[in-house]
Amino acid sequence: MAGPRLATLALAVLLAAAVAAPPAAVRAAISCSTVYNTLMPCLPYVQMGGAMPPQPCCGGIRSLLAQANNTPDRRAICGCLKNVANGASGGPYVTRAAALPSKCGVSLPYKISTDVNCNTYVPPRPWAHPQAALRRYAVLILF
Repeated sequence: MAGPRLATLALAVLLAAAVAAPPAAVRAAISCSTVYNTLMPCLPYVQMGGAMPPQPCCGGIRSLLAQANNTPDRRAICGCLKNVANGASGGPYVTRAAALPSKCGVSLPYKISTDVNCNTYVPPRPWAHPQAALRRYAVLILF
């Protein structure tokens, strides 16, 4: 008698867990606190300038880009950076922040600016990169 009740309870708990927890593919975009914490090593460079940003800053930018592997994440990061740019008191801060990706040898899919429209970010098309398209074409020919 306890066996069927226990099985029913276990099934109910399993179903509740499945309904309460979203699938791994459906997750929230990267939070601004994650963006800010990851880019915190860039703050001294943005505030004071210098020849090159510190390595932890560039590493943070690379890490953030590696985490942003989908359009919602990239748009979320863009919005966070735009919020920071809007909050800056102008002057050299936004200019220095905008220069960070190129100084670190990283290419962002948008600019760090107060007037960037993060909702218009469109991921690059695979055929927009000729070498990648050529490799795919070569693979198709081989098979």
